[in-house]
Amino acid sequence: MFPFALYARIWLAQIRYSSVREMMFKSNFILWIIVDICWFGLNLSFIQFLYLQVNTVAGWTKWGMVLLVSTNFLVQQIFQTFLMINLTKLPELIRSGKLDFFLAQPGSVQFLVSTRYFELASVINTLLALIVCVVAIMHLGMQFSVPGLILFPALVAFGVLIHYALLLMLMSLAFWMTRAQGFINAYYNFFQIARLPREAFNGVARIAFTWAVPLLLIANVPASTLLHGIDWSDLVGMGCATFLLLTLSTLVFRAGLRRYGSASS
Repeated sequence: MFPFALYARIWLAQIRYSSVREMMFKSNFILWIIVDICWFGLNLSFIQFLYLQVNTVAGWTKWGMVLLVSTNFLVQQIFQTFLMINLTKLPELIRSGKLDFFLAQPGSVQFLVSTRYFELASVINTLLALIVCVVAIMHLGMQFSVPGLILFPALVAFGVLIHYALLLMLMSLAFWMTRAQGFINAYYNFFQIARLPREAFNGVARIAFTWAVPLLLIANVPASTLLHGIDWSDLVGMGCATFLLLTLSTLVFRAGLRRYGSASS
């Protein structure tokens, strides 16, 4: 069997197991849906209040901003569904020595660590984000090009991978630190930058959050591609940033694995 097909079967089996386990705790499942919907609703309410005072913010109209925020929420929820829940468990796996279980498996440790759990509740919120994106598009009365529609899901996927690479590097610091759980809360706050218009930043801050830590690419590029058409410099830049971050995060994770002493040492 080809490696891709094998890993796909493993991933599907893990999704099935996690879904069954999640439905054993229905109250927790419903609560997390409500929490995320409330957070999303607060963001949309803030936009509504903000645009009672102004017509545009950094060149973004009200429904353009709704599209930007809902695109960011879409990326965030896909990331939480498949990857984030696993990365946040990495420091505890390292501290307790439970990472040995993954090392003993016949497969990529990074893949197994990154995909073991699946957050079913975030699937509902992903659909909600898609619906709000469609509503924003309808209000904007946009005329789409076929390339723009094709590129949008690909750019959303790039955004998910940027989140993955950044958080993997942060969580991999647990190989060198006794406690790295505090980085999770820091990341929750830090990635809120992704929902802001890139045009609202100037100077060093704009360069840093566009290219050094490319949070401003995550939602801005997909939303801008729908609003204004294809900007090849943005597309190439986002693709290169995604590739470089994934490469760097993999190198950091593998360096940490070489340092890991296992529970028995």
